[in-house]
Amino acid sequence: MNDRYLSVDQVAELLGTTARFPRRLIEERRIRFVKVGRHVRIPESAVREFIDANTVEPIVLRPMGLRRAA
Repeated sequence: MNDRYLSVDQVAELLGTTARFPRRLIEERRIRFVKVGRHVRIPESAVREFIDANTVEPIVLRPMGLRRAA
């Protein structure tokens, strides 16, 4: 259990968003979180998993010179 637990504001800063975005992720259960009393904390690994799961890789296009005219 070597994970840091981040506040909503810390996650927002990490993602470059407002605090509203991580709160919405929590409300929609799209990210793991921990309730400590009335406080909500998000494990750093959950933020990394969320970023990895939502990363879109670029499409590699074929060179134009290899296409044939119809």
